[in-house]
Amino acid sequence: MTDQAKVRRHAERVRELVASVVRTQIKDPRLGMITITDARITPDLRDATVFYTVLGDASDQAATGAALESAKGLLRSTVGKALGLRHSPSLTFVLDDVQDQVKQIDELLAAARSADAEVQRLAARAAYAGEPQPYKLDASDDEVDSDGDEVDSDEGRDEDRPPAGDGGDRR
Repeated sequence: MTDQAKVRRHAERVRELVASVVRTQIKDPRLGMITITDARITPDLRDATVFYTVLGDASDQAATGAALESAKGLLRSTVGKALGLRHSPSLTFVLDDVQDQVKQIDELLAAARSADAEVQRLAARAAYAGEPQPYKLDASDDEVDSDGDEVDSDEGRDEDRPPAGDGGDRR
């Protein structure tokens, strides 16, 4: 059983070591403006995946990827010595496309905002298709007829029924 905290610590250490070595020891001209964003290591500590971003276009990203692949041996030996493990983890470099995903999400949010604004604009001038109050309301106790006179709503009730509250319904 592997300790997850130990795996996380090693992954963080791999990220720090790779970033340090890339910044100080690798002098490859193909290496662009690189940022090491994350590192993940398998629970058996044999394989590490290092995520990176590059400022620039696709050609800069490809050149930086090639520079990292050529420096993989140096990076692996440095990581192995610093971690003090029996086996140095093999390194795999993956271009982290967070910026592209951020742009896509921003575009989707902008489209949703404009669609919401359009719905609000249409709803502001919308009207009911039928009457404003389509449901029948219960008659109130005191109704007013068309002349403005009060009408007793008890008129026309069945006189045979006992008034409410006299206890006529006993079982």
